[in-house]
Amino acid sequence: MIEGVLLNTLKQIYHPKGDVFHGIKKSDPGFTDFGEAYFSTIHAGDIKPWKKHLRMTLNLVVPVGMIRFVIHDDRKESYTQGQTMVIELGSDNYQRLTVPPGLWMAFEGVGENLNLLLNVADLEHDTDEVERGELSLFAYPDKNK
Repeated sequence: MIEGVLLNTLKQIYHPKGDVFHGIKKSDPGFTDFGEAYFSTIHAGDIKPWKKHLRMTLNLVVPVGMIRFVIHDDRKESYTQGQTMVIELGSDNYQRLTVPPGLWMAFEGVGENLNLLLNVADLEHDTDEVERGELSLFAYPDKNK
């Protein structure tokens, strides 16, 4: 695990008329504040390249499909500086991934059909608090390794 990153197993309640997938409560570890919530999709095999939020904490949940998250720590003060973490989340591994500010993250659609993520962020979107990088910025691990 990378310093500051949290994984919390979430409850799934199955019902014949439709299931309930928990996301986040204000009493949960990783919740700091509410700024906005949004959904994002990614197609199978596509990769959204590196992004680093400078002040925003992300709380990511994948209720549909499967998404592979790659997190890289280049923070000079971190004891996990230089480390990269890979985690696949989806209905078969239903957890919330909390990513604090200052970490680089890229993600890839690995489910065959629709891959949907929910981000419950502690800040509203602000283009001035994010840095972006090409996929070549850091080594992106091969998913078969």
